[in-house]
Amino acid sequence: MIRKRGISAIVAATVLTGTVLVSTPSWGSSTTTLTIWENYGTEQNAVALKNLATAFTAKNPGIKINVVSEPASNYFSLLQSRAITRNGPDMAVMWTGLYSLQYSSFLDNLGGSGGVPAADLAKMEGLSWMSPQLKGASNPLVMPLETQFYIGFYNKKLFAKAGIKSVPTDWNQLYAACTALKKIGVTPFTYGNGGQALGAEFYPWYDMSYMMIGNYSVNQWKGLYNGSIKWTAPANVTALANWAKLKSMGCTNPDVLTKTNNIQDFETGKAAMLMDGTWDTQQYTKAMGSNVAAFVPPFSVKPIRGVVQFPGDGISAMSYSQHKADDMKFLAFMTTPQAAAIINAAGLIPDIKGTTTSNPVNQQMLNFVTKQHMAVYPMLDNVTQVNVVNAGSTELPTVLSGQTSPSAALSKMAQVLNAYPASQRGSQYAG
Repeated sequence: MIRKRGISAIVAATVLTGTVLVSTPSWGSSTTTLTIWENYGTEQNAVALKNLATAFTAKNPGIKINVVSEPASNYFSLLQSRAITRNGPDMAVMWTGLYSLQYSSFLDNLGGSGGVPAADLAKMEGLSWMSPQLKGASNPLVMPLETQFYIGFYNKKLFAKAGIKSVPTDWNQLYAACTALKKIGVTPFTYGNGGQALGAEFYPWYDMSYMMIGNYSVNQWKGLYNGSIKWTAPANVTALANWAKLKSMGCTNPDVLTKTNNIQDFETGKAAMLMDGTWDTQQYTKAMGSNVAAFVPPFSVKPIRGVVQFPGDGISAMSYSQHKADDMKFLAFMTTPQAAAIINAAGLIPDIKGTTTSNPVNQQMLNFVTKQHMAVYPMLDNVTQVNVVNAGSTELPTVLSGQTSPSAALSKMAQVLNAYPASQRGSQYAG
């Protein structure tokens, strides 16, 4: 998912947290109020969800939806504790991939009898990444809100000023672009903790996803999950060494671990490139107009031929909800053209098959797949065990900063993977 940190298993500390509980009928009327929890903060996803709820109620006046914003820091432990006591929300934001499997014990299956109609489910992309064992598409645990890209953004005017004719597609071209950009007095690639909605820190899994795209096919990624491809493999050590070279050669700002205004530097033309995702596209197009464009991060020895396009989160129905039919009605509404228009208006990319987007930079990302025929990959952190993700979140940034060697960081991640029981690093994805 987007900008995430590892999930805390703390339950006791969250049980007492006050919030809106399960939906209730409005006495003296036939109106039902459903509660949806979200952890989007101020992101455009929050805008889209609230507008979806408003539009749904306009079409279904007997069903009101109360969207409740919960703190990101303990969102999942709070959701889990309320599932134990069965007094949580009717629906809630849920991350996809292994996260949906981890919490599947209290998530309703959206397919089958009483679920979202099969014809509506068939409209959505990527449902296999939120289904049992992360395969199949008829019984998802999550209804995607949007399709998301981990992606690079660049300043077209700075590239032109530096004489860069085309975006780089491999490490050597990226190093050459960095050298050209330094000559015009700008930071080539800015890193920092700005924009990290779920924690003020440098999050390395956007970059790591593309390094592993450079090394492996999407089917081979399961080898990183089950250990048949070692995190410490020579190709991975080399990829991290090439990444660390960005800072050592002066391609990045010196304070990659602590900088807080990296986004502002990019928007104001002090930096030429930035790693981010579709949830911030609208911010950049508003600030920079036609001067901003997307590029596929070229973290590869060979020309990069894959891109992260993934429905990283969506809405799940809680298995204990007393209003399953109404829950499913809302989730089915999320598959409609009206919902797609609402999601697009929020600056996001609808997950509905064949949908385009009015934001030209978001459409450029879709074109990487539909016109340039790049291979589609999931977000690596959504298909990697959460403790391994947490270890990487700690170790990998210090590789870029030059404080930790690639082999040492990858060894820590391998140790964490090996501590998992065989059932959670086997031939099938498991929560």
